[in-house]
Amino acid sequence: MNSDISITNCLPVEDMALSAVPSLSYITITGDTITDIGPMEAYHAGRDRTTLDAHGQLALPGLVNAHSHAAMTLFRGLADDLDLSTWLHTYIFPAEAQWVSEEMVYWCSKLAAAEMVLGGITTVADGYFFEHAAAKAFAEVGMRSVAAQALVDFPVPGVPDPTKGLTTCAEFISTWKDKNPLITPALFAHSPYTCSPKNLVKAKQLANDAGVPLFIHLAETQYEIEIIPSPLGETPTRHLLETGILDANTVCVHCVWCTPADLDILAENNCSIVICPQSHAKLASGMAPLRAMLDRNIRVGLGTDGSASNNSLDIFREMDFCAKVQKMVCNDAVAVPAREILSCATDGGSTALLPSMHIGRLAPGQKADILLADIHRPHLQPFYTTDTMVYSGDPADVQTVLINGNIVVRDRVLQTCDLAEVMAKVRELAQHVGNQ
Repeated sequence: MNSDISITNCLPVEDMALSAVPSLSYITITGDTITDIGPMEAYHAGRDRTTLDAHGQLALPGLVNAHSHAAMTLFRGLADDLDLSTWLHTYIFPAEAQWVSEEMVYWCSKLAAAEMVLGGITTVADGYFFEHAAAKAFAEVGMRSVAAQALVDFPVPGVPDPTKGLTTCAEFISTWKDKNPLITPALFAHSPYTCSPKNLVKAKQLANDAGVPLFIHLAETQYEIEIIPSPLGETPTRHLLETGILDANTVCVHCVWCTPADLDILAENNCSIVICPQSHAKLASGMAPLRAMLDRNIRVGLGTDGSASNNSLDIFREMDFCAKVQKMVCNDAVAVPAREILSCATDGGSTALLPSMHIGRLAPGQKADILLADIHRPHLQPFYTTDTMVYSGDPADVQTVLINGNIVVRDRVLQTCDLAEVMAKVRELAQHVGNQ
């Protein structure tokens, strides 16, 4: 339940382009929306308003995890040190076929949501099976999500008959559309090699008719280029272009092996991209050409992918790794500055998912998704600029998290669910997996 809130004595970062931390200020929140930001000397306490004294903590827009498979927390550490094809076909697909259930998705997504909000992530884009259970878990934790029901051309958990896949997606979208301010339903067509052109066209029509995003893994590995069906296109991206599903509501995930011509296609069709640097590195998939994407004004978000291929749901670590690896692949120390990386994890990430969410910035009229971070910890001292959060920030720095104007984490304690119960439930599920 929303209540009017004032955050006092904070250091708000209103503009990601700022290189210096501002002076002590206040932020007022009315209902679910930021209504005012100003210096403390201009602050006047109002009646019936909850006050959070931030004690000089840094106020940042809530972080956005623009791609994840939350329920895969169950498979964290199950199959490490493998290439993507072996990891997926020998380990993950069989494990999912055996262990994924509605109960598993609910509890494991709830654990993922808890991990994320404790680390300052206020929005997640998720794609998986039994996605209605994931959406329920996100809503109960109080986390904003773009939740996408998965679609593939073969039997999967919850959809044993692949001819019913689109029907399942339509039912999921209908169930959640405009039902909860935190949940935006979407559709996740797994990839160009697991979805036929016919199903991709139907999926895109369904998504456009409902006004929701369509997510798809694209050009994640070199192998994908070899197996894309002809004659629709010589690259996965051109294949999707010829299929006719690329537009402003298409979110292409990974794009590691997109050529310059592919990126031109995505830019011309106003698609957005989400990259997952640590997952790409762990699976030796390669590294997405982030600088080339940004130079084309493509909307780019930052994601963790699932915790089975990362293995954490930590956007601070993702930002640090992303910034450094781009310097290496470009052989340029200023290839993608920290401020641009931070944007990919906040306002850029939200715009890549859904521009109409009005999150990712601290400004009047924006939704009140805010994290307060303690910057007086040893590893953050001295604190000259917000770039420090990219290179040195840690989830443990996050003290308080507000989502949609509600206090979800306070003094590093999750306020919305029993975390001990959630972890116990996931450990119970994991016992069966580990005994196989």
